Amino acid sequence: MFKTQSFKPFLKPVFTAFHQSLTTPTLSRYNPHFRWCFILSLLIAFFYGFLSMQQAFNSEYVIQDDARQHVFWMQRFLDSELFPQDLIANYLESLAPWGYKVFYKIIAFFGINPLIASKILPLILGLITTVYCFAVSLQLLPIPAVGLITTLILNQALWIEDDLVSATPRAFVYPIFLAFLYYLLRQSLFPLLILIALSGLFYPQITLLFLGILTLRLFDFHNNKIKLSSQKFNRLAWLAGGIVTVLILLPYKLNTTEFGEMITLAEAKLRPEFYPLDGLFGRAFFFHDNPFIYWLVAPQTGLLFIGLIPPLALFGFALPFLLKQTQRFPIAKQIDSEIKLLGQILLASLGLYFLAHAVLFQLYFPTRYTYHSFKIVLIFAAGLAVILILEAQIRALIQLIENGFNRYQLTFFSLTFGLGMLLIIVPFLPGVTLPNQLYRTGKEPLIYEFLQKQPKETLVATLSEEADFIPTLAQRSTLIALEYDYPYHTQYYTQFYQRLLDLVNAQYSSDLSEVQDFIRKYGVDFWLLDGESTFKAEYISTRVLIRQVELVEPILDSIKQGQVFVLSTLVEGCAVVRSEHRQLLDAECILQQGQNRL
Repeated sequence: MFKTQSFKPFLKPVFTAFHQSLTTPTLSRYNPHFRWCFILSLLIAFFYGFLSMQQAFNSEYVIQDDARQHVFWMQRFLDSELFPQDLIANYLESLAPWGYKVFYKIIAFFGINPLIASKILPLILGLITTVYCFAVSLQLLPIPAVGLITTLILNQALWIEDDLVSATPRAFVYPIFLAFLYYLLRQSLFPLLILIALSGLFYPQITLLFLGILTLRLFDFHNNKIKLSSQKFNRLAWLAGGIVTVLILLPYKLNTTEFGEMITLAEAKLRPEFYPLDGLFGRAFFFHDNPFIYWLVAPQTGLLFIGLIPPLALFGFALPFLLKQTQRFPIAKQIDSEIKLLGQILLASLGLYFLAHAVLFQLYFPTRYTYHSFKIVLIFAAGLAVILILEAQIRALIQLIENGFNRYQLTFFSLTFGLGMLLIIVPFLPGVTLPNQLYRTGKEPLIYEFLQKQPKETLVATLSEEADFIPTLAQRSTLIALEYDYPYHTQYYTQFYQRLLDLVNAQYSSDLSEVQDFIRKYGVDFWLLDGESTFKAEYISTRVLIRQVELVEPILDSIKQGQVFVLSTLVEGCAVVRSEHRQLLDAECILQQGQNRL
């Protein structure tokens, strides 16, 4: 037995005070413990946000992966002449929810570049989300430490993924969702209806989820019987929420874009883009022969697909078992009966998940109804589970301080403390968090700067991966790019696929007239090549876009037959910009080649 009597006068008061903070309920904003927990929660969100912003502003040519799709075209808000008659920009603009577009348009009205705003916005959204997470946690268990622990887990989960940092519509899900839960628990009808409307304006799928939650709250489960809820607020919230939902979502069904409706299930099953490509999950991967992958883990269809989660969030799975052991975890008795809301979220999500499967693709992808909601439920459950376990451990430690430690007990508590610190500290490390935020850096500043000086109607043709950066960083249109390879609307994808097919055929053609006809057909101004590797077998075999149009083998056969591709012979004479790995060819120079030879 270790002698702890000499430490007892110091240790016992410290841990007793700590234990009291874990068990004393308070909702007073003037309570010192409440203030400290709230301030620490905000500091956690600010730390993560600041770390992310450092990466975002590390270079002029850094951009978040999804911002290359959903934000680049918003540069039109500052200059309406950008991307004229651009198929890709027009398509992506047509997909953007109305509220999302207006939000960025207001920002641009004040002269702020949407691309810059998209790098700052995650911090603001993260702080708002943290405030509501803290508030909801205290509605479930009015102990400030619960709010601190839950917001810690929330921020670990949000910043280890790219949802929030993308500043795309799904970045708004978390502040809207948590605000909805807060006002629902507070029974504040008007703010609740505003949140339902905002969800429809920014991310319509969670509007249906909100209505599903309100529908479940119309009923109570008591003595193994289901009966209508006796609370007037639940009935009023369902009725008013249903009206708002219809008013917000009806325009989505009535107003069709120039690109028509979503692809049908029958059409999608016939297209190879919706299946794994060479054993990998492609951009449009949806169907899979393995039912385990399709139903459980696939990004668009898997019930259990919730992305990356921090280790602390896994404690959420233990909550149902902990709640049954009130003698061992006595503060479980203080948890509000509204803990049932977590179950209602799960049920509503499951219902919409299976409904979306039943009517593919009318409700978009099934995981849109489970990915965010399951993660939120798990985080709140984890916050409650951790506080129950922590309180029990501190209580046991106080008893041991009183009675003395043995070697085994000292080792156990030391390991437990060390593990707990690792679970808290490791997700804060930049090397753990930042890579998953998917910030990308453009590697061709010379090309971007050159293109920015060209007319705004300039069009670049390329199969290079740099095509993903050109609209964002050079503010000029590309004929096609892997980042914009969306086969979900046939009126868009028919044009995109034809462009891709024509581009591959022209780039690997030995006929000068075919290359020139392609340039004239699409009005191409520049052609970007990935250096000498562009015409090598290894490059051709690994290009997703070339494999997608099933032209790899014909091109490789041409190489074996000794054919020389036209563009490979024009680099020296037509390149206007050269970098270490790429060359930008002037299309006008290519058009003049026949005349020069004459």
